[in-house]
Amino acid sequence: MPKVQVYDMAGKAVSEIELSGAVFGITPNQAVVHACVVNYLANQRQGTQSTLTRTEVTGGGKKPWRQKGTGHARQGSIRAPQWRKGGIALGPKPRDYSYSLNKKTRRLAIKSVFSDKVLTNDLIVVDQITVDGYKTRPVVDMLKALGAEKKALIVMGDKNDQFIKSASNIPGVKTALVNTLNVYDIVNCDKFIVAKDAVAKLEEVYA
Repeated sequence: MPKVQVYDMAGKAVSEIELSGAVFGITPNQAVVHACVVNYLANQRQGTQSTLTRTEVTGGGKKPWRQKGTGHARQGSIRAPQWRKGGIALGPKPRDYSYSLNKKTRRLAIKSVFSDKVLTNDLIVVDQITVDGYKTRPVVDMLKALGAEKKALIVMGDKNDQFIKSASNIPGVKTALVNTLNVYDIVNCDKFIVAKDAVAKLEEVYA
């Protein structure tokens, strides 16, 4: 079972915690992680792109010239795809890009990224994450003290509107709850900061 230090918001080590090997100590499966990241990005696509076909472009009802005898190639409409301002032959139409992965795959992927963050020392456990009022400065100071000044994902055990709003305007910082975590956000962050009470909930959910 992996062990990690527990820090306070000032960056001082206050204790040590033993993590569940079934959740934070497995061998990461990169193929499954990749599949989940691709799935997440596909599900984010709006799929609203649309081009006009020759039946939807304005104009072109009349045959531009007679079939034979002009010296031109035969044409049926000035809105055919080869014409300027013509319709698009095989362009995109609105569609749904989303698809789902099975539950076992998603669970294995998220445990893989948890374990990878432990292996790379990018998992930081904080004993208590809180702020007094809507203030960004304490969050900035905490991130600086923890060495997480780039991209950071902060996971809380319970919803704290004051902290969420205080961190919302810091570039590269994202907050999440245990039930809103996804593989892409964890992979995308440089430091994975988890409240101590959230660690217990993660182990309960994913064990």
